[in-house]
Amino acid sequence: MSLRWWQVGLIACLAVACLSPLASSSPDGLERVAEEEGFLDHAQEGPYTILPDYMFPGVGIDSLSTILAGLAGILIVFTCSAIRKAKARNAS
Repeated sequence: MSLRWWQVGLIACLAVACLSPLASSSPDGLERVAEEEGFLDHAQEGPYTILPDYMFPGVGIDSLSTILAGLAGILIVFTCSAIRKAKARNAS
């Protein structure tokens, strides 16, 4: 059986989502620099948040919440990609 590019991508994304709770809890590069330079306190929240802090709302277990947030993101990206591809196919 030959895997297509999207199947390989989906498998990779699912693996990363399931392993995401094992990622470092240290701040990312931009946040670390803002902290070191002293302007982190001046940051403002965005006008809206879909999945704040990569956590799925209403789930009490942090690691499961992170996995669910990752899976939601994967679902959104692959759905948008499928819609775009279908529109392109219909246009030609």
